[in-house]
Amino acid sequence: MIRPARVVSLVPSLTEAVARSAPGSLVGATDWCTHPAGLDVVRVGGTKNPKVDRITSLAPDLVIANEEENREPDLTALRAAGLEVLVTEVRTLPQAFGELARVLTACGVTARPRWLDEAEAAWADLPPPPDRRTAVVPVWRRPWMVLGRDTFAGDLLTRLGVRQVYAGHAERYPRVPLDELRAAEADLVVLPDEPYRFTADDGPEAFPGLPCALVSGRHLTWYGPSLTEAPTVLGRALRDARPT
Repeated sequence: MIRPARVVSLVPSLTEAVARSAPGSLVGATDWCTHPAGLDVVRVGGTKNPKVDRITSLAPDLVIANEEENREPDLTALRAAGLEVLVTEVRTLPQAFGELARVLTACGVTARPRWLDEAEAAWADLPPPPDRRTAVVPVWRRPWMVLGRDTFAGDLLTRLGVRQVYAGHAERYPRVPLDELRAAEADLVVLPDEPYRFTADDGPEAFPGLPCALVSGRHLTWYGPSLTEAPTVLGRALRDARPT
């Protein structure tokens, strides 16, 4: 009998994808890997500060990572310890689908999972947006940071009819003063609940008079099984946006 691959995931969305598609393969995941619920694996620290010694002690066949979520010095240390590290790059939806297929194949999944086909179909069958809006999309406050150029979340929003004000910025996550954000002449503010946890009481008050869409960060920024329902979940939140 072929032994399943032993996998450590340093990316929450990839953790969910592997757990769903290769049950029993995951032996370690970060503290931020919250899906699927009840995942019973060794926790190896955060995405930005993984515990290299703990990962090495698990003797994984593969460590999966992402060029944005994980730091190169940590990945270099894992390779120096003799571990194979697969690093993904995901900045568009098509790229996400390609990288998901690559990761699952590396984890020993031989049959394409049904959820991946369903996710591609969900995004391929999107109706044309009723209107196109311009949005500021904060991802952090103190200091304020927003989506800039070349981001996965930005690509999803574009497909849902939302153009980012800072999509042409030189930086991918620029720091922008609040007064500049307010003066950007946006139609909408999109506030995800991760990485910063914006809520009805924390975020909208900074943009008086502007419609604010409180959206699921998992559906906006994760590439995995959540992509199957993301168009519906995000579309509903965008439609329900109301001024503060």
